[in-house]
Amino acid sequence: MPEETIVIGKVGGCLLKAVTAADGKTRFESDCLNKEARDALAAIFEEEAVLRITPKAFLTEEISAPDTRLNTTES
Repeated sequence: MPEETIVIGKVGGCLLKAVTAADGKTRFESDCLNKEARDALAAIFEEEAVLRITPKAFLTEEISAPDTRLNTTES
């Protein structure tokens, strides 16, 4: 099975992806515009992660592909 990459979205100047390797394990990867953007994303992951179950959000919204353009003005 080859690697599969799914674009999750963008955070600041970083593009966040979920990559599933040939062995079936999935990891997060990011491509960032610069070191500052990379460090800001790392700080977010180090601070806190909140995982919620909200099935109604998926029933009421149309799911579309995220905007894959990087924008350094958003965070």
